[in-house]
Amino acid sequence: VQLQASGGGLVQAGGSLRLSCAASGNIFNIYDMGWYRQAPGKQRELVAHVVTGGNTNYATSVKDRFTVSRDNVKNTVSLQMNNLKPEDTAVYYCNLRTTYAQSYWGQGTQVTVSS
Repeated sequence: VQLQASGGGLVQAGGSLRLSCAASGNIFNIYDMGWYRQAPGKQRELVAHVVTGGNTNYATSVKDRFTVSRDNVKNTVSLQMNNLKPEDTAVYYCNLRTTYAQSYWGQGTQVTVSS
């Protein structure tokens, strides 16, 4: 399974970015797809994910600003990020987990928010 992420970049505070991630390969029994991020000197943290069936979960810090969506046919997951803040600056990773507890990661895409 390979995950290819795109859409990062540099944006001013208050701006928007959209991240996309496409999964390819032998994909079976997906449990969820989502996004994590890691800022310099910090641990990787969950941003948002979509469980098969539609339930979503967001980090408290991004609720009401970010929206995660998933296409179950195309095996893609996107993250619409609005009202970005400098503290959102991080490398964002897409993730896919299967019902067999396998976890796959994309290569990471840099998001930088200037104040």
